[in-house]
Amino acid sequence: MRKVKIAPSILSANFAKLGEDVKLAECGGADYIHIDVMDGHFVPNITIGPQVVKSLSNETSIPLDVHLMIENPEFFIDDFIAAGSDLLSIHLEACRHLHRVIQKIKSYPNIKVGVALNPATALTNLVNVLSEIDFVLIMSVNPGLGGQELIPQMIDKIKFLKNIIRERNLPVEIEVDGGIDANNAKKIFEAGADILVAGSSVFCKGDVKKAITDLREATTG
Repeated sequence: MRKVKIAPSILSANFAKLGEDVKLAECGGADYIHIDVMDGHFVPNITIGPQVVKSLSNETSIPLDVHLMIENPEFFIDDFIAAGSDLLSIHLEACRHLHRVIQKIKSYPNIKVGVALNPATALTNLVNVLSEIDFVLIMSVNPGLGGQELIPQMIDKIKFLKNIIRERNLPVEIEVDGGIDANNAKKIFEAGADILVAGSSVFCKGDVKKAITDLREATTG
């Protein structure tokens, strides 16, 4: 039976006590810690750099799922992998030579590589590299800001991608990020998502462990 993975996003955590919040997520049973890296150019926000990733890698044993929402990600791959990234996703829209960037990430051992797509980006642009990656990150909101509502049309996008993966018999996971909570988690999971990224619904509810449990149980209820 397929089981969901939960990746709490620190974008909604308390940055004054980031290490503590990550520990709460770890104790709550999180599978990954999702880290959104934003540059203020590719998306309208600025967050963190490799130094924070390195600090968090010393605070937790949970794999760090680093999402580069930045222009020219190929210039920063070495730094983020050296900082302790375990999963690294780049945006299709930000890469002029996507295949080359994927191969650069794959040259590092034990690093999972993903390609992220904005809501308006067609899946057809991904087909030629799908066999080269470990996961696809479907943005279910427009990237850059936390607390947004899921765009309903993304459910069909997830289903369509899942069908492509099954038809080609590829070991590619689908990660979904944006507007996920216990009310819609089951629908997203049943559409084909393997990894659910959740920020506000985990770190803004008061009880991180319960929030993670609620998300996980929602997919089986």
